[in-house]
Amino acid sequence: MVWFFHALDHTKTSPLPLSGMTWQVRANCHYFHEPLGRKSFLCFRWGRYADNTVRSYKYSPLTFLPLNLYEQFQRAANFFFLLIVVMQGVPAIATLPWYITMLPLLTVLTMRGVKDLLADLGRRRSDGKINKRPCDILTNQGFTLGQWKDVCVGDVLRIQKDQVIPADLLLLCSTEPHSLCFIETADIDGETNLKFRQAPAITHSELTSVVWCEEPNGQLYSFQGKLHWKGQCHLLDSEHMLLRGTILRNTDTAYGLAIYTGSDTKILRNCGRLKVKKTQVERFLNKVVVTIVLSLLMVALLLAVGSGLFEHLISPRIEVLSGISANFPAAYRGFLTFWGYIILLSPAMPMSLYITFELIHIVHCLLIGWDLEMYWGKRNSPAQARATSLNEELGQVGHLLSDKTGTLTQNHLLFRQCCVAGHIYGMSYVPLSKANWFTRLLTLLISRSQLSNPDQLQLNFFFLDSWQGKHGKLKGMTQLFYN
Repeated sequence: MVWFFHALDHTKTSPLPLSGMTWQVRANCHYFHEPLGRKSFLCFRWGRYADNTVRSYKYSPLTFLPLNLYEQFQRAANFFFLLIVVMQGVPAIATLPWYITMLPLLTVLTMRGVKDLLADLGRRRSDGKINKRPCDILTNQGFTLGQWKDVCVGDVLRIQKDQVIPADLLLLCSTEPHSLCFIETADIDGETNLKFRQAPAITHSELTSVVWCEEPNGQLYSFQGKLHWKGQCHLLDSEHMLLRGTILRNTDTAYGLAIYTGSDTKILRNCGRLKVKKTQVERFLNKVVVTIVLSLLMVALLLAVGSGLFEHLISPRIEVLSGISANFPAAYRGFLTFWGYIILLSPAMPMSLYITFELIHIVHCLLIGWDLEMYWGKRNSPAQARATSLNEELGQVGHLLSDKTGTLTQNHLLFRQCCVAGHIYGMSYVPLSKANWFTRLLTLLISRSQLSNPDQLQLNFFFLDSWQGKHGKLKGMTQLFYN
């Protein structure tokens, strides 16, 4: 197949976009797309076209400390001990040295922070492997070997058989007749059956000029666009697109134009943001901590009321105690006593339990990696615990979902009638217990057939596909032909 690349005159004004189609892509025109490339600094982003680099990690060197502390102080116990440390810095109510509470709190924060950092570094390594995958990119010297992270909007790519698509591409042509190609979408929708895509007729032998299409979105099965070439406009839909993450099958080579890259691709638009996951044990511990805090506040309140009454009724009668009070009001003394008892009773919070949980998580992750029963010898791949804080959720099934009728029920094909050489045999209704008549009747009819040519024997079998569910209702009728 000969495929011609036409040099494009980008000094000419491109056709105006239609309503709703404001995403402009010019084929192999870097100086048009590069100034509009998306850039970011901290939480600020600007630009239009995203690069093709995958970033699934959560932290950067500047955001690790504040973001990780924010996530950790969502734990009720950590936030409580932070308040205790702050109160211990007030001399009027401090009853214990501040470092008594600060040391266990720092131990928990450090252990959890190191675990989160190691997990995030693992995500960075995984992103690096994906971004360094090879692909063929069209340049002035022809197709050269590059990496996924080098792909930009408007690049023309060459995809080989069994290769993963690196970006959302507009199919230009392929080595199959009529520029057809077959893709596997198992990584997107879980279906292993192949789907076919076909390039627009105008791109079978020529490179297109300008594509106007809709803005990036997460609709996997929808795409609208217009292809402009030589004053003509051609409609584009999802049947012309090769989505990122799909695999080219049964096709030697396919060529595509990068429409969406990186975070603008449809599969990454559906990934969403990383969320802080909490296990059932952690949620239960948070409830226990809230209960302990409420109990502690109630006890401290009762002790503060008792202290205030003691200062008001008994202390003035005793000379030594009246001198210690320094002429402060009883209500003020009770207020200070309330916060002092909260600090004094703070060891009731099970901080050591959190430290034990962190150690158990670390040891459990190591045991998962060392387990020989979960080792896959074919690929020399041991089990890997990617999340070090969700171990107790393994094997906890809360819901069972199924999209197949016959998965949780039982399907039966009941023989009803058959037609042999124009003669109908069978009953209008056959109970389930007599379903074995099918085998006997079929053997009898074939053995007694008087046809001169046995190959002309035509049997039509009518079955009732019954769904033996809760109510045993009939689901449908199936007709089978045997020639």
